[in-house]
Amino acid sequence: MKRLMQGIVCAAGLTAAFSVTVAGISGCSNGAAQLPDTLKVQNVDAAGNVITVTGKEVVKVVPDMAQIEYSIFSQEATAEACQARNSEDLNKAVTILKGLGVDEKSIQTSSYGLNPIHDWNSPTQEITGYEMNTSLIVSDIPIDQVGAIMSQSVAAGVNRIDSVSYFASNYDASYQEALKGAMDMAQRKAEALAEAGGKTIAGVARVEEAGYNPNTRYFSYNTAGGMMAAEEETSVAADMAVMPGQVRVEAQVIVDYELN
Repeated sequence: MKRLMQGIVCAAGLTAAFSVTVAGISGCSNGAAQLPDTLKVQNVDAAGNVITVTGKEVVKVVPDMAQIEYSIFSQEATAEACQARNSEDLNKAVTILKGLGVDEKSIQTSSYGLNPIHDWNSPTQEITGYEMNTSLIVSDIPIDQVGAIMSQSVAAGVNRIDSVSYFASNYDASYQEALKGAMDMAQRKAEALAEAGGKTIAGVARVEEAGYNPNTRYFSYNTAGGMMAAEEETSVAADMAVMPGQVRVEAQVIVDYELN
C-alpha cells in the first residue's frame, strides 16, 4: 500500500510539471516525493500579452443603379408557333429597351425553355400544346429610368418581372469607409479592455477582414408570383413606382493588439 501511494504522488508530480514549475521536488526515488512549499506558475505563451477584439461598422448608401430580370412566357398549340410567338415578344422587348437608351451590352438572354403541355387526365397523357419561357436580364440601369423601363417592357410583351436588384456604384468606396470605422471601433474596445487590465496598447499585431461577401453589394427584390400579363393591360401611361431604399454596406475586422 505504501509503494502504491508513492507511485500516485510521483505521477501527480510529473503531470503538474507540464503546467507549472515546481520548486523543491527531489524526485520520485525509493522514498516519497517531497512536495514543495510554493508553486510558481510559468507563462510560456507569448500570446498572453496580446488582446483580440472585433470591430464592426455599417454604412448606408442610396442605390443609383439597378438590374431587372424579366421572363417572356408564351403558349401555343404547336412548338413552332410557340417559339415564333416567344421570339416576336422578345424582339419587341429588346427594341423597346434600346429605344429607351439601354446599351445592347447590358441586355442578356440568360435561359430558354420549350416544353410540351400534357393532358395528365387523359389515358394517353396526350400533348395539347407547348409553352416557352425566356429569361432576359437588363443591367446597368440608372435608377431614375427603372420605372419607365419596366412599364414599357410590359407593353412590349414582357409578362413577368422576376426580380429587381439595386446597387450603388460607389459601393467600394463606402466599404472602405466602413472598414475604417470597424478598425476605429476595434481600437476603442481594445483600449478600454487594456485600461481595465492595467495595461496600454503597444500596436497592432494582426488584422483579419471577416465576413466580406461581394454579393451584399446587390439588394434584390424578388417578385414572387408576380406575373404581369401584357394582354390584360389596358394602358401603361404611368411608370411603375421604384423605391430602392438604402443598401447596407457592412465591414467587420478581427484585430490582435500587443499590450505594454
